[in-house]
Parts: sequence; C-alpha cells; structure tokens
Amino acid sequence: QVQVVESGGGLVQPGGSLRLSCSASGLTLSMYGTTWYRQAPGKERELVATITGGGDWTNYADSVKGRFTISRDNAKNTVDLQMNNLKPDDTAVYYCAVSAFNAWGQGTQVTVSS
Repeated sequence: QVQVVESGGGLVQPGGSLRLSCSASGLTLSMYGTTWYRQAPGKERELVATITGGGDWTNYADSVKGRFTISRDNAKNTVDLQMNNLKPDDTAVYYCAVSAFNAWGQGTQVTVSS
C-alpha cells in the first residue's frame, strides 16, 4: 500500500525558515516525480515545487523561486522542501503528492506570522 506523509510544518515569523519533509512507504521516491502543493484558506491549490524521478529536474512556482528548494534524501526515502525567507503569503496547508500513484499526504500547516 502506497502512503505519503508530510511533516515539518509550524509557526514561523516572517523571514524565517522551515523544512518540510515528504516520506513514503510502499514506493521508492527517487524513482518517481514528487510535487509539493499548497492551499491557503479561500484559495485554490497551487503547485509549489516539483522534482522528477531519476533525472532530478526541478521546477518552482514563480512566487517561491529563489526562496524554496526541493531536494531528495534517498537514504531516508524523502523529498524535502527547504523554505527560506518565508512571507505571510506562504501561509497554507502544504501537501506532498506522487502523481504516478495518485498518492497524497494529509498535509502539514505552515503559518507565517509575527
């Protein structure tokens, strides 16, 4: 059974950093593309960052380019999202998804507030 779980969310002040982690069971994440999405209250879900399987090509939403970095930790079977210089507009529930399995996590809340 394929399952993905997000962790690492929390409350941080503007300008701060958080590192989210997407862990998986039932699949090896390095073989598949993994995408981070987010959804803020009253807004549609948006793609934040994606990384392909194997080739490690990455892509980012314009709003997070230069601040967020998606990467793999193959030893831990995770895909991480390093978020720096966080802004209040980054406040949302962040989800991890593996499209090849239509596998979604339950989400982790990120709140950026002073």
